[in-house]
Amino acid sequence: MHYLIIISLLTVSNLLMTIAWYWHIKPSATPFPLWQIVLISWSIALLEYYLVIPANHFGTLWGIKPFQLKILQEIIALSVFTLFAILYLNEKITLNYLLSFVCILGAVYFAFRK
Repeated sequence: MHYLIIISLLTVSNLLMTIAWYWHIKPSATPFPLWQIVLISWSIALLEYYLVIPANHFGTLWGIKPFQLKILQEIIALSVFTLFAILYLNEKITLNYLLSFVCILGAVYFAFRK
């Protein structure tokens, strides 16, 4: 159950951070001056911190090692970004990206292997 809570918090926080970092690069995005893009993105990122800090805090309290938390966060970030890039940015996924993803999944396996 603890892993489910941590994964949920990390997933929502990564979704918010992905939006904060990349929402404005879609060609059809409303053109804002850069200073407004930064302020909007920082506002979104602030919400992200309200989720990622508790995820890391409780994850450590519940026995998940910091290296494991970071590797878990990275695989979630890549999963969220992949969906965001395909669905929002209309990017195409290639074999090179898929193979890279498999290598990172291997890192998760080794990080949690006992």
